[in-house]
Amino acid sequence: MLLTIDVGNTHTVLGLFDGEEIVEHWRISTDPRRTADEMAVLMQGLMGMHPMLGSELGDGIHGIAICSTVPSVLHELREVTRRYYGDVPAVLVEPGIKTGVPILMDNPKEVGADRIINAVAAVELYGGPAIVVDFGTATTFDAVSAKGEYVGGVISPGIEISMEALGVRGAQLRKIELARPRNVIGKSTVEAMQSGVVYGFAGQVDGVVTRMAKELAGPHGDPSDVRVIATGGLAPMVLGESSVIDDHEPWLTLIGLRLVYERNAPNFD
Repeated sequence: MLLTIDVGNTHTVLGLFDGEEIVEHWRISTDPRRTADEMAVLMQGLMGMHPMLGSELGDGIHGIAICSTVPSVLHELREVTRRYYGDVPAVLVEPGIKTGVPILMDNPKEVGADRIINAVAAVELYGGPAIVVDFGTATTFDAVSAKGEYVGGVISPGIEISMEALGVRGAQLRKIELARPRNVIGKSTVEAMQSGVVYGFAGQVDGVVTRMAKELAGPHGDPSDVRVIATGGLAPMVLGESSVIDDHEPWLTLIGLRLVYERNAPNFD
């Protein structure tokens, strides 16, 4: 089994692969204060319940692939792999790791590991040109060229961040449940806020993607040839309202981690 770990600013997603198939997944909160020992206990509590793994930490795990947008968590996970999975090959996505995707940025080192991994998976699954829209703490738009190169992207505040800011800064507003409203025209303050978030973000996605696709296609290309893939925990909120999303792959980052692991640990069985 290959254990993949995608550490985001808000949530950490763990996925278990049997070959190319993801057979189990877990989502936990990302806490920069957790120590390596605490992480190991938490991971054992989750994986110890899986029938395909043994009762001891590391039983049945033949490889580990990790990417993180939180440096302190990556540091502790490095210690987890050293102390508790010492005999298991581990690939941590950082400068020097082979991804197979050229990064055409002014400073490639500043690109988030998760965004690179998403590009890896997009190229493998869909080819290029493509745009990956990841609905997480931030909403990110990442562009992949027809040659499979990462050429840049867009970063905007995420859905939950926007909701929280509205509740904090609006004198007569409050924090509300993130849910789809009955109608676009809200009949209450709560519905009006929900509508603004759902349809506002759908409009943002359509507008940003349309402009990015035009740039990717170039003066002689067809923007409709650009594949648009949605991923991230909050993607289902927008999927039904966006007109530009072609595919929804909730495990895109985990699939990318599997691919990067295989490219850096070719003896994985």
